[in-house]
Amino acid sequence: MRLLAVALAVCMTWEAPVVTAQTTALPEWAVPTDYPVEQRAIVFENRGARLAGTLFIPTGTKPRAAVIALHGAQVPLRSDPLYRHLTEALPRLGIAVLLYDRRGSGASTSGGAAPGNFDLLADDAVAAFARLSGERDIDPRRIGFWGLSQGGWLTILAARKEQRAAFAVAVSGPIAAADVQMNYAVSNILRIQGKPQAVVDRAIAARTAVDDYVRGKGARASAERAEAGIRSEPWYADTWIKGNIDDPEWRQQIGNDPMRALVGSRVPTLVMFGQADPWVPVAASLAALRAHSAELPQVTVRVIDGADHAMMLGVPPARQVDAQFATLAAPDAPAYFALLGAWLQKTINP
Repeated sequence: MRLLAVALAVCMTWEAPVVTAQTTALPEWAVPTDYPVEQRAIVFENRGARLAGTLFIPTGTKPRAAVIALHGAQVPLRSDPLYRHLTEALPRLGIAVLLYDRRGSGASTSGGAAPGNFDLLADDAVAAFARLSGERDIDPRRIGFWGLSQGGWLTILAARKEQRAAFAVAVSGPIAAADVQMNYAVSNILRIQGKPQAVVDRAIAARTAVDDYVRGKGARASAERAEAGIRSEPWYADTWIKGNIDDPEWRQQIGNDPMRALVGSRVPTLVMFGQADPWVPVAASLAALRAHSAELPQVTVRVIDGADHAMMLGVPPARQVDAQFATLAAPDAPAYFALLGAWLQKTINP
């Protein structure tokens, strides 16, 4: 899994019903829900793309707060398990949730753009904010962003762009450059696989040479030579280096600074990390946040005990770094649910 780079292409299309009050079959002795939720089709456009989504909104006459969910790299569809907890929990707190297919996936068109440009994806979320602001029964003063993994990074960028947002929740989003994050992740992947430190050092040296060139600090010949030196190794694919040397999206990503976006934002922001996350340099991210704490009065930081990158408990490390598992991951840490709900309620209902 290349966490902060171009995600896997996914061809699945999911069409939600326009309205439904109860979608799960219940036994005959069950009572009706006391909090029916409407599912409303939402379509909006941004920079050449037509983006299709579903708004999950508690029924009633009171204008609702709303969460716009931004995508993890490997989970571009509104039907992905990662987002299920939002639609199951937040409407019960009176908060609507907008899920949409990322541009170029599912029912959303690409607009001719690759899906790895952080600035463009954050702009899509801002366009979703504008669309919801005009929606009936949504309170435009209480709309905000949520994202996990790459979505956590995008949440910070979207909040910097849309200062009218009521809140932002960044989960497992590194406060570090994308190349720093990927070097950390690749080191852990190789260690989890049992590779010796010498292999880890070779992999990171090759990645660093390529990234130096992409940043304009090194020679192309040196970068090509470094990558060629590990290309025949059985662990080459696990370095996530292939194609980086000429990838404009990777160049855009490693030039992106989440701390700069945080410092430039006035939006109340909850930053959450898993205590046992092999993908994100949590210790370094916490140190960076502490170093800038005087500039970040709007930021609340929490670490979820025992949780991994996807806010799950008890997942073996080898499974956590399996690219296929990323498409199946769904948060299950009780502390994450409790902190998310409590912070949102406090922030949107001061």
